[in-house]
Amino acid sequence: MPKFAANLSWLYQELPFLDRFDAAARSGFKAVEFLFPYQFNPAEISRRLHETALTAVLFNLPPGDFAKGERGIAAIPGREEEFRSSVQLALEYASCLEVRHLHVMAGITQGIELEKANATFLSNLEFALGQAADRDLFIVVEPINNRDFPGYYLTTIEQAGAILAELKDPRLRIQLDWYHAQIMGGDLTRRTERFFADIGHIQVAGVPDRGEPDSGELNFSHLFRFIDKLGYEGWIGCEYKPARKTEEGLAWLKPWL
Repeated sequence: MPKFAANLSWLYQELPFLDRFDAAARSGFKAVEFLFPYQFNPAEISRRLHETALTAVLFNLPPGDFAKGERGIAAIPGREEEFRSSVQLALEYASCLEVRHLHVMAGITQGIELEKANATFLSNLEFALGQAADRDLFIVVEPINNRDFPGYYLTTIEQAGAILAELKDPRLRIQLDWYHAQIMGGDLTRRTERFFADIGHIQVAGVPDRGEPDSGELNFSHLFRFIDKLGYEGWIGCEYKPARKTEEGLAWLKPWL
């Protein structure tokens, strides 16, 4: 049976962030994920996790200046020192929160030579993997569609697969968001199957509007059953924009709890 994690940066936005843990637990979620926890004390987040018996499964490395449109810095030449500092900070939070997946965001590389961006990304991933070598966690990279994030470096599952093939580190995995993958090529059943061995985490949202996964052009019930058949043991992160209050749109989840 698929397991679902509430993305607390997207869901329950009608509540302050630290109150969203209890709301997710009351809705039936057993796990959570979030984008950037760095404005909060990790000990406080850990306390909320223990109080609600929730597992934290994933968060992102610091993205650079998010307010100015930056979406990661791992593929941006000249930002290596900043990236290395961000890895250390993320590892501190991961240790406190017992998180096993860290998402390294590549960044917007429009105007940067492709070869330079690629070399920078590979080098930074190698650094992150090296720093995490003695820890029980995975580094994940996520292809993100270029409609929502114009100029983003990593856009397809195939590109992510090529990066994994080049670095050949079993702790480097793909974070597969079906929303992004549908926009960037579709054919989700076959592509999920093709790259299944490389997938470390899955996320879900309706297409095309990124709402609840019970409307739009995708048959999520089929996809949930399909990865169950493949033997997927990880979590599916619910990273979507609720149409109304989060709890009002969770009817889709009830059959899977």
